[in-house]
Amino acid sequence: MGVRLTEEEAWEMLARSHTGIITTLRRDGWPISLPMWFAVVDRKIYMRTLAASKKALRIKHDQRACFMVESGEAWKDLAAVVIPVRASLIDADSAEARQALAVLGAKYQGFGLPRQQVPEATKKHYGAGNVVIRLEAAGGMITWNNAKIRLKSA
Repeated sequence: MGVRLTEEEAWEMLARSHTGIITTLRRDGWPISLPMWFAVVDRKIYMRTLAASKKALRIKHDQRACFMVESGEAWKDLAAVVIPVRASLIDADSAEARQALAVLGAKYQGFGLPRQQVPEATKKHYGAGNVVIRLEAAGGMITWNNAKIRLKSA
């Protein structure tokens, strides 16, 4: 039995994962990977960021990116989905973005700080215009789940 996930299993793992890693390309060509909260809607991946963030600027310059989720600590439990994507920025006021933001809000409810605990400088920084990043599959996924291997009994 192979360790690869079916496409359905891969999208299920993406949808239930808590934090993903997005890799974008800097202008000098070097990749940079960052952890992000995200939501899956209709086999597209969405995340929110500041419109003026370097991440948004990198996406404007080059839409090629990669997204990954992983789980497991023991070797037999290791699983991952790696997906090459085209990243685009969508206006946070669009219907598509509102739907994605609603799913993001529901998924991460209770994980952020209560608003009264957030420092004013942080509120100001993150309140300065957001965009939604949309990731669409741009090639075959690389997947594995070591739990699919039938280990010999001891």
